Amino acid sequence: MRTVTVGLAGSAFFAAVFLLLSGPLTAADWPQFRGPTGQGVSEDTGLPIQWSEKENVAWKVAIPGTGWSSPVIKDGQLWLTTATEEGRSLRAIRVDIESGEIVHNIEVFREEKPTKKHEKNSYATPTPILEDGRVYVHFGPQGTAALSDAGEILWKNQELSYVPGHGQGGTPELAGDLLVISCDGTDQQFVVALDKTTGKIRWRTLRKDAAMAFSTPLVIEQGSTRQVVSPGANRAVAYQLETGEELWSVSYKGFSNVPRPVFAHGLVYVASGFYNPVIYAVRPDGRGDVTESHVAWSTSRGVPLTSSPLVVGDEIYFVSDNGIASCLDAKTGRQHWRSRLTGAYSASPLYAGGHIYFQSEAGLTTVITPGKTFKSVAENQLDGRTFASPSPAGKAIFLRTETHLYRIEN
Repeated sequence: MRTVTVGLAGSAFFAAVFLLLSGPLTAADWPQFRGPTGQGVSEDTGLPIQWSEKENVAWKVAIPGTGWSSPVIKDGQLWLTTATEEGRSLRAIRVDIESGEIVHNIEVFREEKPTKKHEKNSYATPTPILEDGRVYVHFGPQGTAALSDAGEILWKNQELSYVPGHGQGGTPELAGDLLVISCDGTDQQFVVALDKTTGKIRWRTLRKDAAMAFSTPLVIEQGSTRQVVSPGANRAVAYQLETGEELWSVSYKGFSNVPRPVFAHGLVYVASGFYNPVIYAVRPDGRGDVTESHVAWSTSRGVPLTSSPLVVGDEIYFVSDNGIASCLDAKTGRQHWRSRLTGAYSASPLYAGGHIYFQSEAGLTTVITPGKTFKSVAENQLDGRTFASPSPAGKAIFLRTETHLYRIEN
């Protein structure tokens, strides 16, 4: 293992949809939160299933400041965000994927009076997005920006003003020439699309009967329409991508929504949020309020408040915040198994190389084999808390703790 100490100076359909919207990718790309499809599924093989602080760590680099954004990788570049000076300096960091050296450490925004946040949150929680030659970073109402991959700031937008409640959380979604962001504060709630070239607002749609939430939208294709599925407080809503027009919605009782939706088998899976979370499987071909007509199934057993669900084959997997992992039939909601994992969970699960990775808040990753029976194959412990989700690239997995970034590789 090489330890680098650096300071401030130093599912084929969904893949096809992402290719259509964002350009060509390689097998080793993980360019946004939850990967190419935004749903936690990787086509990479040969990934490690066992590691520790002394085993299968290619390098380990100290990351200045604090941030829960997940690493993103494209064309050999790795980026993440962090906040230093107790949240006053909001920064974008590029790490050399081969050596672990910090290449760029750029202050994007400066906030002299940071807003309050939840103790589990950070000032750099939203994950960056990469495309050819560009990096998009988001820090909630503190600002959104585009950088070149050489570290030049191309544009900034600080017009998305709202009170974030417990701090920023949700990541934007890049689709075509739009950067779509859910902005759900305690004072106002809206979904907005920015022009990715200029950062200017293209459309802005107010929420109805909403409250604060922290979700990441997902763009899906339904027939000839591209929909932005954005869970918010009390309703999950699908908007027309190009205009922001509301298409359909599902109503529930819940707020502070965090899990990102997933889309498979003609169903969108959304979680309702605090305090009694429910997962709803919704057919996205309706119009208006489809709560009574288009919910194929729902469940309230073991549903996460924080981490996102994962669909592999015909099964849907998720883990509750207190560590209850579940596997259900994705089409019917019928339960195959439930099993208790060690610890508490906020990071979203990953499917890669034929295995599912569940990462706890205490640095423990449980690796299982997907299927209708629970089969754990490894438990791997790193030092430090882990809220960022794991990111695979090639034959390596990149894991971020509260102090370090690891390259895990056989």
